[in-house]
Amino acid sequence: MFRRFANRINSFRTVRNHIRELQMMDDRELADIGVERASISRAVRYGRR
Repeated sequence: MFRRFANRINSFRTVRNHIRELQMMDDRELADIGVERASISRAVRYGRR
């Protein structure tokens, strides 16, 4: 039970760090990888579609 909770916390932190990393990129860099600024969170959580 504790391990599952710890895994969720680690997963949340990883997602949050990826979102921060993408938010630091400028719009041109985001366009190069096919992500719009408004969809960063969705792209990190569910992948680019």
